Amino acid sequence: MQNSHHKLIKEHCSIFIIATLAPLLLYVVWPILPTHDDWVGTTTPDFSPFFSKEHFFFYGYHWRPFDTWIGYLAGRNPQLLFPSMHHTLVVIGHLLCTLAIFRLLGVLHFNRVAQNVTTLFFFMLPATMATVTAIDSQNQVYALLTGLISFFVYIRKGKYKYVVWPIMIFLATLFKENGLMWALICPILAYCFDFIDRKTMRKDLIVGIGIMMTYALVIAIQPKDIIIHPEYEPGLLKIVKNVIKFLFSSFVTVDYIYLLHQPNRNILLALGSLLFTLPFFYIVYLRHWRLFLHKQMTATALCMLIAVGPHLLTTFSMMHTYAGLAFVAVMTAYSIDAYKGNTKPVILCFSLFLLATLAINTHLIDASIDSGRVGKRMAHEAIQKTGKPVNNVYVIIIEDNYPKLSSFCVIPNEAFGWGLAAQYETNYQWPKTVKDTTITNTENAIVQAENIAKEYISKKMYDAVWVVSHDQVEIIK
Repeated sequence: MQNSHHKLIKEHCSIFIIATLAPLLLYVVWPILPTHDDWVGTTTPDFSPFFSKEHFFFYGYHWRPFDTWIGYLAGRNPQLLFPSMHHTLVVIGHLLCTLAIFRLLGVLHFNRVAQNVTTLFFFMLPATMATVTAIDSQNQVYALLTGLISFFVYIRKGKYKYVVWPIMIFLATLFKENGLMWALICPILAYCFDFIDRKTMRKDLIVGIGIMMTYALVIAIQPKDIIIHPEYEPGLLKIVKNVIKFLFSSFVTVDYIYLLHQPNRNILLALGSLLFTLPFFYIVYLRHWRLFLHKQMTATALCMLIAVGPHLLTTFSMMHTYAGLAFVAVMTAYSIDAYKGNTKPVILCFSLFLLATLAINTHLIDASIDSGRVGKRMAHEAIQKTGKPVNNVYVIIIEDNYPKLSSFCVIPNEAFGWGLAAQYETNYQWPKTVKDTTITNTENAIVQAENIAKEYISKKMYDAVWVVSHDQVEIIK
């Protein structure tokens, strides 16, 4: 009995480690406060009636009913549920995705070392932190989770496969649009690992395209008013840049805050983090580089690009790597599996990798907490200086060229939510409406902002005007 328990722990050691780390991860991300898109997304507290078209149909830029339902729940008690509920859902989703990755690697018949190392790799990878630390990223993790489930359904030769598989893809897409890509990914991945033959793959790719066209048709017949933001417009140079950013953030593990964020730049510490992760990078991706010529690796790489394709074509930041990391995990496991019995170098290099990722992840989480605190302080400053509840506020933001990096290091006015953070700090009691504009940062910007403010106040268009310059808020009443 003791030997069987020892064998169970050895074969599932990554699961036991992750089960220990998951509560700790939730504990450390819980203090992260909303910034930037967290204030304007559909997961923010929503006070409309539940039975509204926004909660069930196309709304804004997307059709993501699960996001709007989370926003509705948060609106029942914002101070209690926003963002603690969001963090909890994200961490649970990430944990479930990690367990699904463990299962996937077992289904693909990788050895136990490859399965356990890669599972822990996926859970700890700093590239996941932009998603795990974000407040509105439930759609990312649950789209991937549902997509992985759709693959498990697809490779089973069940009677209702062609009913359940499209349903799971549809659910993944209702979390986030890139979930639709699993309609193509499932046949390709199944073929490259010999679950189906070439003829079946071709047939099911046609089925997959049919699923995508059906979704497009459903979208087309829904009432909507779409305004495409300039950031979402595709372009060749933009796509190339996005692909480069995706590949670097997914495969090259380094402290990107120390490397790229100018106010925090420290090249020596960045190089130090890279030196600890390079041995694992070399032993997995470079030493056996010919493995990338194998059918399994090339097809998995194709699936990876398909999974993140919607982001590569429109807008890409570090949090968008999550959709492709399942396939990074498969390629990593495939390479480690090639070592067979000689896995000691892999384990040694991976131990160094884990030390670096612990330091990098701690830094990323701390930076996210600090960014949120800046927004909270600015909100308190605006409330205190305003002095009494007001209904309508106009926020004039003086353009700020302060460098930003993903969701870790944001511009102060974005942490402030362009004034929306003040609504949260008053439990959405006041101001009732907040509108904002941004003016060019010139020598006379303050005077220009004050003149605009005085004009609006004199015409009684707004009860107060808040002028934001970097992280300072001035009030004109």
